[in-house]
Amino acid sequence: MNDSNGNNQPMLEVHDLHVKVADSGILNGIDFLVNAGEVHAIMGPNGSGKSTLANVLAGRPEYEITQGEVVYRGNDLLAMEPEERARQGVFLAFQYPVELPGVRAWQFLKAAVDALREHNGEEELSAREFDRMLREKIQMVEIDPDLARRTVNEGFSGGEKKRNEILQMAMLEPKLAVLDETDSGLDIDALRIVADGVNKLRSDSNAIVLVTHYQRMLNYITPDFVHVLMDGRIVRSGGPALAHELEEKGYDWIRESVEASQ
Repeated sequence: MNDSNGNNQPMLEVHDLHVKVADSGILNGIDFLVNAGEVHAIMGPNGSGKSTLANVLAGRPEYEITQGEVVYRGNDLLAMEPEERARQGVFLAFQYPVELPGVRAWQFLKAAVDALREHNGEEELSAREFDRMLREKIQMVEIDPDLARRTVNEGFSGGEKKRNEILQMAMLEPKLAVLDETDSGLDIDALRIVADGVNKLRSDSNAIVLVTHYQRMLNYITPDFVHVLMDGRIVRSGGPALAHELEEKGYDWIRESVEASQ
């Protein structure tokens, strides 16, 4: 992507990021860079800080940034409130999507789309325009149209919740999508549907940070880069082959390699 001066500008730059929760250090110096058009997979064992990284990017307030910076499209992401990040095109798909009792999914989506359009200086969509857009996106990501008529995530299965997140992503067309263990709790069919939806939304003008514990998601979504997170640090980065190596060997071999090099 190019800035106003025509210079090549990364979508996301994370520099020496340190984060703690309740006086406990979780991230201990994260560095990585994401360009438009790229998919970056963040992998690691439980407790390594993967979800913390996703939540910090989205602006969850309970996390304290003690050091470092995050630059999104040339701007200080950490200085933005969560709603401003969303308006600027940052999207978080939750590991555990929340329920919104009494709010129909289509109502939620209409409010979100209209807020985004207002931020961009555009008029709200008419009911007919929104309905046409919703039908197109539902068909595009191949999910059950009934999800849009039900209350948000209430009574949804795990797979339905994740599919609903992908529909939200399709409607909002974010520049940076952060998917926090979207494969968690999915059976094979649901995993394929969710992954297919993500693949259809990939483009040269957006970027995806995919947090996952298992390689199986990456059987369907091929990342450009894989980063292994351990003890709050990225200890190894590579291409898609690294994910297959992790599937074969687990994480202990990387831990042993890191300890041997220290």
